[in-house]
Amino acid sequence: MLIGTMTVNAKENSIVRDMALAPEGHLKIDWVAAHMPVLNRIREQFEKEQPFKGLKVAISLHLEAKTAYLAKVVQAGGAEVTITGSNPLSTQDDVCAALVEDGITVFAKYNPEPEEYKSLLVKALETKPDLIIDDGGDFVSILHAERPDLMENIRGGAEETTTGILRLKAMEKDGSLSFPMVAVNDAFCKYLFDNRYGTGQSVWDGINRTTNLVVAGKTVVVVGYGWCGKGVAMRAKGLGAQVIVTEIDAIRAVEAYMDGFTVLPMKEAAKHGDFFVTVTGNRDVIRGEHYEVMKDGAILSNAGHFDVEVNKPELEALSKNKRVVRRNIEEYQLKDGRSIYLLAEGRLVNLAAGDGHPAEIMDMTFALQAMSLKYVNDNYKTIGKKVVNVPYELDEQVARYKLEAIGTGIDKLTDEQVAYLDSWQEH
Repeated sequence: MLIGTMTVNAKENSIVRDMALAPEGHLKIDWVAAHMPVLNRIREQFEKEQPFKGLKVAISLHLEAKTAYLAKVVQAGGAEVTITGSNPLSTQDDVCAALVEDGITVFAKYNPEPEEYKSLLVKALETKPDLIIDDGGDFVSILHAERPDLMENIRGGAEETTTGILRLKAMEKDGSLSFPMVAVNDAFCKYLFDNRYGTGQSVWDGINRTTNLVVAGKTVVVVGYGWCGKGVAMRAKGLGAQVIVTEIDAIRAVEAYMDGFTVLPMKEAAKHGDFFVTVTGNRDVIRGEHYEVMKDGAILSNAGHFDVEVNKPELEALSKNKRVVRRNIEEYQLKDGRSIYLLAEGRLVNLAAGDGHPAEIMDMTFALQAMSLKYVNDNYKTIGKKVVNVPYELDEQVARYKLEAIGTGIDKLTDEQVAYLDSWQEH
């Protein structure tokens, strides 16, 4: 009866593009669910334990099939779930419609106008949730800067990205954060796999699908050598590209050099690149001075959370014309005759021009999200108004579930080995 009531409410309250798209959305969700064994195991636990019974959960994430399945797992734990997107170009309308049919309230459409996109985020928060899952800190920012009246029930939440965690830590530092948030992105089972292998593969899935051009023999400039940058560079090398890395951190620059990549300042790297991928979380890492020296035909893409890494106003200022030459490809015709191409409006190329990370990768990330949400709900009174890491035991449990899912295991220390490691005396 509860699910039936939730379905009726979801259909009455949701804002989606077209409910007729639901059958295709269900097929997408069923496909990823069949490839997410860790999350399936957590779903079984949640169905038995009902950790979110009677609570409202609002989620802001890239709204595609894998995210949809996370929402269904949280719902299986007893929650009344509302979901919205975290990027206007990554929302999939068929998935949204399917979720509504499953009793989840959805406020999301593919490529809404900026004002409508913001209003959909606000509508999700107007449900006055007890718990939130955020991506890039948009929920938290709106709550604190614009709608503090919607915070009265919030116990805490979990944050998905590096960008969001940077914003949260800045808020914690100046004392403005009003509830605890778990930094899911900083968990080992997140950044070691999602950021490296997930971003590495999905970025090139998006670029290749969109451009239909060969990568082998080309020069790829990877801007930033964090875990996402490492993955992008590794996969570019695997596709046969020559890879240049740019960095502001000397240690990471040396690491990139030791990993076999050329390291150059951006002003020099810009002269050589055929493909550019930004993965820094910062703004204007590709800008006017770089466009001035780029090759004719250079292709720009971004894999950071916000569309500020590639400076679009400065590119437009150097251009005499702009046109869409292929879905998700804009050609900027420069005044000197060169053309520079921008993918997916400078938004996340792996999601705005692709399906995002592989299901098996997001299985681990979203398992962490689900477990972290339960953790903050169980401990919000003692955590305080701060950003906390995912407890190591939860992180390790996800890894153990993953090992079991792939049919393998690891060794265990003997009592003698434990004693040896715990002793400071000579043996």
